[in-house]
Amino acid sequence: MLFGAGPRLWAQGGAAEPSISPGPSIRGVVESTDGELYEGVLVTLTEIGPGAAAARTQATDSDGAFSFADVPAGAFRLTISAKGFGTQTVSGVLHPGESYDAQTIALPVTASSEVRVSASQQDIAVEQLHEEEEQRVLGVLPNFYVTYVPDAPPLTTRQKYVMAWKYSIDPVAWVETGAFAGVEQADNTFSGYGQGAQGYAKRYGANYADGFIGTMIGGAVLPSIFKQDPRYFYKGTGTIRSRTLYAIENAVVCKGDNGHWQFDYSGILGSLAAGGIANLYLPASSRNGPGLTFESTGLGIAGSAVANLFQEFVVRRLTPKAPHSTAGNP
Repeated sequence: MLFGAGPRLWAQGGAAEPSISPGPSIRGVVESTDGELYEGVLVTLTEIGPGAAAARTQATDSDGAFSFADVPAGAFRLTISAKGFGTQTVSGVLHPGESYDAQTIALPVTASSEVRVSASQQDIAVEQLHEEEEQRVLGVLPNFYVTYVPDAPPLTTRQKYVMAWKYSIDPVAWVETGAFAGVEQADNTFSGYGQGAQGYAKRYGANYADGFIGTMIGGAVLPSIFKQDPRYFYKGTGTIRSRTLYAIENAVVCKGDNGHWQFDYSGILGSLAAGGIANLYLPASSRNGPGLTFESTGLGIAGSAVANLFQEFVVRRLTPKAPHSTAGNP
């Protein structure tokens, strides 16, 4: 407990390590700048990111130690404060299966001061990427390319490639490809492929190649070159009209890695490139040069607008692991 204007001071005798509680924990010791242990200092643990639990607060014990048990993996912030002493803020990332030792935190005797040791944007992006990879509509369909965190840090080049690769090899992608190939087989689309098992295999391969090439070029290669974010940033606030316009606009604009909105060179040029490459393996009778490529790109933009509208108004409700901490409409 606190006595008078500040925490109780104990003569330095070596900072005892706090006991390690079962499960991942965050622990540390608070002392003065002269090395005296502080008892009764308030330490508040705040989880950062989607689905964060309520903040937890505890007071340091007689050895100046604190320990939060069973802390979920992810970014966090520790706020250390006491009346008459400067406030310290320590931020970091707790990795799955690990415990975090904040070690010794010195609390200066000042009216107010703050020392911030922040987790890097890359560390936070990694945690958010892991969360996005768990997002599935109805618990099945991958919903990786949307973030419900308005100020989510940009993806690194490696993260863009990892996301594109995981999306392309997801089991659902193989099943969807088979379904599209079956529909084309029934309608005899691209008749040059023929019928039977061989015709179906050609349609399957062409459909999978279309999706794989489009995802890798539009979701990884060009976003890395143009430094753009391939994800849809869920708005969730405002009037229905404003959210509708936002969703449609995002079919041709995207957020850059610098945080500014810009023309979506990556998505549109990626669609053109994928369409051009597709002309190389379509049956000769179905190739239409630039005309087919631009037509496919136009349809792709329209499809993106429709998909964004579903993201804005429907998909989040159907995604069990979508975060619920973002302000705005559910």
